[in-house]
Parts: sequence; C-alpha cells; structure tokens
Amino acid sequence: MHAIARHFRRAVAAGLLAATAAGFAALPAASQTVDEIKSKGKLTVGMLVDFPPYGITNAENQPDGYDADVARLMGKHMGVEVDLVPVTGPNRIPFLLTNKVDLLVASFGITEERAKQVRFSDPYASIDVVLLAPADTEISKPEDLKGYRIAVTRASTQDLAVTSSAPKGTKIMRFDDDATAMQALLSRQVDGLGVSTLVAQEINKLDPSAGYEPKFTLRRQFQGIAMRQDQSDLTAWVNGFLTDAKGNGELNAIHRKWLGTDLPDLTMPKS
Repeated sequence: MHAIARHFRRAVAAGLLAATAAGFAALPAASQTVDEIKSKGKLTVGMLVDFPPYGITNAENQPDGYDADVARLMGKHMGVEVDLVPVTGPNRIPFLLTNKVDLLVASFGITEERAKQVRFSDPYASIDVVLLAPADTEISKPEDLKGYRIAVTRASTQDLAVTSSAPKGTKIMRFDDDATAMQALLSRQVDGLGVSTLVAQEINKLDPSAGYEPKFTLRRQFQGIAMRQDQSDLTAWVNGFLTDAKGNGELNAIHRKWLGTDLPDLTMPKS
C-alpha cells in the first residue's frame, strides 16, 4: 500500500517540477483583448500537466489532454496559433495576474473566493467530488459519516464539501496533499476519502483488489476558463465560443475522447 502511494506521490512531484521549470521559461507578454491576441497571432494558455485526463504530458513531452484540446479549439475558432504553457495549481493565478498567459484552461473550479481574483467564463467541464470507501463500509449518505474517520486534502474543494455535509461526530482528518490523503485510505488509517471521481479512478487502478467505491456524491464542481478581471472583452468572446462549441457538438466530442462519456449538464445552480 505504502509503495503504491509513494509511486503516486513521485509521479505527481515529477509532473509539478516539470511544469514549473517549463512555465518559467521566457513567455510572451499577455494580451487583454481578442483584437490584441489576433494581432499577436497566438493565444497563450496556461494549463496543468499533472491532472489526467484534463492535463497531461504526452509521449512527445508536449502538453495534452481535455484542457489542451479545448484550448486548441479556441485557437481554431479565433484563427490563431495556441501556445500551451504548463502551470501548477499554486502558480496558475500568479501566471495569469502577472501577464505570463492570456488566460487559463487549467481545471479551475469556479468558486466565490477565486472569483475575487479572476474572472471566470461559463463552465466548460465539471468534476464530481465523491465519498470513496471500501465496498463493505456501511456509508450511503452524509448522515452515515458520524463516527467515521474521513480524509480530505486540506483547504481543497473536497475539504469544503465534506466539512459542509458531514454531521457532528465525523472525524475529518486533513492532509497536505492528495497523495498523503490517498495513502491514509490505502493503509486504512481512515475509513473514507473525499475525492474527485478522477482520483478515485486512479486509486482503483493502483490497487484494484481493494474494492473502493463511491458511496455518494458530495458536490459537482464546475470548471471555468479564467481571465483577469479587466478582460471583459475576452470573457465575452470565450463565453460565445463555449456556447457555439456546446451547441455544435465540438465540446462533447472532446469530452468523449478524454473521459469516455457525453458532456454533463453544465448549468450552474443559481445562488
């Protein structure tokens, strides 16, 4: 179990280091408007490369995945080339705000807190956050969590989802990263794990004999393309692009290619 977790952690760390090194290479100045991007002839997009299948590094050592294909489709609609710049979770907002990229297609969950720093487009994807536990664990709804030890990554969407839904008496155990939280589950230090469906799939690939299963959905996290607050012109164009790409099936085709299913309903609930 520990070996599996160490392998997962090394893989994530290697991806982060590669992304950081590539990201700090010389980058063109970012554009504010669609006309500026067209004049430059290139759309500079920040994306993660350590979050499969949304962001990966392919066999040619180039950024690829769902987010990369969405970015390339944006470039096609705009009539410009696309420069994919690897970023990490912690540095993606700084890369955007310091004009190293024009925008982010970086598996970025739309939250009120983040919207104070960046301007989000309409959703272009979503990820479900689930409660993962061994099949024989008798959990089927949030009320059942009382008395159980549930792991989450500290200050993550999963943390917020578990904290807001778990009843008093739930032992929420917070870890510094996904790898450590996953290791706690694999070694049975905890009874369950708040995690995205994508990471849940990877856990079962790493240890298929354990029989982990999603017990219930905690939250649907909508992902948006992020821009600077003053990029209203670009935001309007991106939202128009997303409307067209959803309507003509292009975005659905990308979703089927990388996730094997049709694009889910991306209508965000009204607050």
